[in-house]
Amino acid sequence: MEINGCCHCGFITFEADVDPEEVRLCHCTDCQTLSGSAFRATVPTRQGAFTLRSGEVKNYVKIGTSGARRRHGFCPECGSPIYSTSEDDGPKVYNLRVGTIHQRRELVPRTQIWCRSALPWTTDIKTQERYEMGPDGR
Repeated sequence: MEINGCCHCGFITFEADVDPEEVRLCHCTDCQTLSGSAFRATVPTRQGAFTLRSGEVKNYVKIGTSGARRRHGFCPECGSPIYSTSEDDGPKVYNLRVGTIHQRRELVPRTQIWCRSALPWTTDIKTQERYEMGPDGR
């Protein structure tokens, strides 16, 4: 599936080819902290299938539980996370952040990983009170 997307401010734009069957939610504590949320939704794309169309990402290198060094690319203007990838020189897999993809409604997660770190309330969010907009109507 061909997708495109951008950061919140529009400085970073990109295109990629992804497999919608590979969308996943990650509940690891690193994804919780780095996303500022309870989990992160990602879809992988391979080197050559991902093109940065405008802007240049700023990188933050994080060392994972396995000891692997992961490069996190984000917008230097608005801070939107764009992807993570390995830091080494080998072939890259870019784990794109689903929230930055324009076609995100079509990218339904099929898998959840690091569930041992999942926050308990994330397993049944349908039971929570819902509003079409904010609770004050805005």
